[in-house]
This record gives sequence, C-alpha cells and structure tokens, in this order.
Amino acid sequence: MTDNMDYEVKLEIFEGPLDLLLHLIRKNEVDIFDIPIAIITDQYLEYIDMLKAFNINLAGEFFLMASTLIHIKSKMLLPSFDEDEEEEDPRMEVMQPLLEYLRLREIAGELSERDLLDRDVFTYGLAPDYKSQLQGEESLLDISLFQLIDAFKRIVDQRLPGVSLNVQVAKWSLKNKTSFIMERLKNNKTINFYDLFEEDRTISEFIITFLALLELVHIGLIRIFQPDPAKDIRLEARFDQKEDNDHG
Repeated sequence: MTDNMDYEVKLEIFEGPLDLLLHLIRKNEVDIFDIPIAIITDQYLEYIDMLKAFNINLAGEFFLMASTLIHIKSKMLLPSFDEDEEEEDPRMEVMQPLLEYLRLREIAGELSERDLLDRDVFTYGLAPDYKSQLQGEESLLDISLFQLIDAFKRIVDQRLPGVSLNVQVAKWSLKNKTSFIMERLKNNKTINFYDLFEEDRTISEFIITFLALLELVHIGLIRIFQPDPAKDIRLEARFDQKEDNDHG
C-alpha cells in the first residue's frame, strides 16, 4: 500500500519568490523592464504547483507574489479609459523589488569575492597565479532549485510524456532511495544528474529519487554543480569530506 507524502522538504538552496521571478525572466530571455506579465504569471503558478506536488515547504511570500502577479495581469487586461492621462505601468509593483534585489545581490557578490582577511585588515594581496592555483582551474556554476526542477521536468517529459506529478509515494522508499544514491556516489564520487534516474520506471519512482537528492543536498552530503551550461548537471559526494571534518 502506498502512503501519502505527509512530510516536507526544507532546503537551504530553496530561495525566495524574487529568485523564481528572476529565473523565469532569464529562462524566457526577456527584458526586466518589459516583463510579459501574462506568460511569467502562468509559469510562476506552474512552478508553485510543482513545488506543492513535491510537498516542498513554501513560505507565505510565494503565495503573496502569486496573488500580486495575478492582480497585475488582470489590471493589464483591462482597457484604459483615459488615453490622455499617462498611467503608471502596473508591472512596477514587481519591477522595483526585482531591481532592488538585483542591486543587493550584486553588492553581496562583490563582498563574497573579497578575501575574509581583507574585510577587517589590510594585507599584501596574493599574486594572481598563486590565487588561481588555490581556487582551482575549473570554475563551476551554481545550480538553483529552479534549475534543478527544470532539469527534472525535462527528464520526466522525455521518459514519461504527459504524466502528472500529482501522485502518491511511499515514505519508506525515500529512505531506501537516499541510501541508494549514497552507495552510487561512494563508488563513483561524481555522477550525472540524468543518470540518477536511469533505473526509474514510474513517476512515483522519479519523484522519490528527486526528493532523496534534495534531502541529501539539504544536509550537505551532496554538492550539485555544472561545469558548463551546455553540459549535464553533476552530483558530487561530500560525505567523505564531512566524515573527515567530524573526525578532525
């Protein structure tokens, strides 16, 4: 017998509604000053439905943003009765917070690139070649939850076209799948995201695998990265490193 999902996945990589909006703007390759509000609203609601299907804990801000987008969409569908009077673009209600959020992220990014020591004291800088050796030669791209959901959706659409994500899954299977993923990573250290689902046959199995991956990322046992936008997302074991730190 299959039980309902009555647990929640709470993730540190899970960000906020503005992150989701930015993800959709970049995904659709549109101008932040000319957001196609109808398209973005519909896609935003689709993501909310997917997150609820995964039983991921959603903060109230996501639903507040959803209602804001629906309100803006409805206002833009209404005809303007006074053509002479210039009205404020209803989209400013989300554009202004987005621009402010981008500005804060840019500032935070600049601070994170500075050496921790340099924030408090002045010291001689490291030579560029030495610094590159410490940081490693390969720069890796951060993967957000929304990009991970996109990758998961592509796999499901390819393997199980037209299937609904709203299914029941067994709680006990989540623990088994978590152990299975860790065993695979113990043997290979890194694996492709796509290969993680190669043995799954039903949508329930796909969802269990995805939830198990999210749980492992959340507790810090797996690192997710992408060497290049054209390449598959990679999973890397971190539990050996975590065990070394615990024993150090």
